[in-house]
Amino acid sequence: MLKVGLTGGIGSGKTFVARHFQKLGIPVYFADKEAKRLMNRDKLLKSAIKDLLGRSAYHTNGRLNRPYVASQIFKSKGLLQAMNDLVHPAVKEDFVFWSKRQKSAYVLEESAIIYENGLNVHFDQVIVVTAPMDLRIKRVMKRDNSSRKQVLSRINQQLPDKKKIALANFVITNDGDTDLEKQITAIHKELKKISKSK
Repeated sequence: MLKVGLTGGIGSGKTFVARHFQKLGIPVYFADKEAKRLMNRDKLLKSAIKDLLGRSAYHTNGRLNRPYVASQIFKSKGLLQAMNDLVHPAVKEDFVFWSKRQKSAYVLEESAIIYENGLNVHFDQVIVVTAPMDLRIKRVMKRDNSSRKQVLSRINQQLPDKKKIALANFVITNDGDTDLEKQITAIHKELKKISKSK
């Protein structure tokens, strides 16, 4: 079974694209959602996060104290890296375990930071979703009720589209004009072909 990464910058619409693949019967692992689940439920990961950030990292009910964690990791690049070094291997292991239970030609993992964290080496193929910068900014401002400045700050933390496109196996343009379904169907057919020949 092929393991396919689906990525794109903030506001590119990668989650929207992932839902289209689901409609075609392809199982999708949403990395952000699963990382949150693991940080709340995985005993080993919770213990490691407490060792790193202290007991305040969790509320008394055992749920992750997100505002506290964010306040710690975003003021220190070292802590952010250390946190990533705990969470990413747990997500990777969970994705592998999840993949083995799927029955399809390929599976998708939707993740914003595949290239930023060198995770592309774990996938057979990678799809990048792109959209014009202005459209991305508008989408995120509307979705998160953020200012243009806040959105740009988040965009600037990610690898530019140009670099992602150069590294990708497939590119989907999600600009509101180019036929999205046609692109997804073509990639779906190609991935099934690759999976058969593997």
